[in-house]
Amino acid sequence: MRTEEIIRKYEKYIMPTYTRKNLVFSRAEGLKVWTPEGVEYLDFFPGWAVSGLGHCHKRVVRAIREQAGKIIHISNNYYNKLQADLAEKLIQHSFNGKVFFANSGAEANECAIKLARKYGGGGSRYEIITAEKSFHGRTMATISATGQEKVKAGFHPLLEGFRTVPFNNLKAVEKAITEKTVAIMIEPIQGEGGINVASGDYLRGLKQLCDERDLLLMFDEVQTGMGRTGEIFCYKHFGVEPHIMTLAKSLGGGVPIGCAIAAEGVADTLTAGNHASTFGGSPLVCAAALAVLEAIEEERLIENARSMGAYLRKGLERLKDEFSFVKQVKGMGLMLGLELSKECKGIYEQAFKRRLLINCTQGNILRIMPPITVTKPEIDKALGILSEAIRQGV
Repeated sequence: MRTEEIIRKYEKYIMPTYTRKNLVFSRAEGLKVWTPEGVEYLDFFPGWAVSGLGHCHKRVVRAIREQAGKIIHISNNYYNKLQADLAEKLIQHSFNGKVFFANSGAEANECAIKLARKYGGGGSRYEIITAEKSFHGRTMATISATGQEKVKAGFHPLLEGFRTVPFNNLKAVEKAITEKTVAIMIEPIQGEGGINVASGDYLRGLKQLCDERDLLLMFDEVQTGMGRTGEIFCYKHFGVEPHIMTLAKSLGGGVPIGCAIAAEGVADTLTAGNHASTFGGSPLVCAAALAVLEAIEEERLIENARSMGAYLRKGLERLKDEFSFVKQVKGMGLMLGLELSKECKGIYEQAFKRRLLINCTQGNILRIMPPITVTKPEIDKALGILSEAIRQGV
């Protein structure tokens, strides 16, 4: 089936909830994706960071194929060895606690919000402080938590109980705390918000406030987790351990899985009947996620994220020196952005025209997030295309 026919079917049968390019991809491998007509693109923003190991990583594909022939789904009313193994692995890489499995980052954040509310007494303390320009998902609770009005437009009245303050502003957080506050929910790096990196002092200050006032510190690592920033989880850069952490996107290497990890003393707040997810943590997705962790460990991909992140950053810094309207290079590891003093849509379009896939967010931030398997030749090719796109797109 050719591209034009597929697009016609979308127009007839699928809700128009996305802004789409007139493009279909039918095959992918590593950083390359192909249309049905065989046109090749270089993907430096694979699946909104879902394909963190690149497309169709061999370990993940093998794990899915093998598991699909054994058992795909089983109810969470029964025990599932792969879910237990994955939870154990995640705890070994993070902090002592327990895991709840879901299907997405929004669901993982829903779990964190519900857990916090129950921890607060089921009504006496329920407010959660979040940050301006944050993004936590598209459910009613998570858009209520999100600090961007464009996400909330058209969906009022929202869920009450969220107070939004400026990001990286500890005094604003402290001022917002009331007797109703139960938690603080933060992205260590705001992705959709424009690659805004939290400072170490800010995160350490948040942890101190939480410890002093019996609040929960919740880190949304849906986009920053699984090695993207040069650590398995971004919070490890700062030495600030949260009470709750949420993961998704690249956790499954392309299949839908999310989770909330809660520390000891917090995790058992939710009990049987309080929360559930029909498909959460199925054998199939757990097998894929275990393969992701195996690849990260055995292929030294954290080290690759650090070295390739530094290499990509140097290349982006050269573009900053070359073009006066490039204000700064932002981010950590392989979660980087170019902040411009003008709109970035034209550059994004020129890159797309030259078959490089990146992202434009907040109007003036070019978001560049290749998989943690990326190589120097692939970075060099992308930088060459981006340089030309900047020249033509301004």
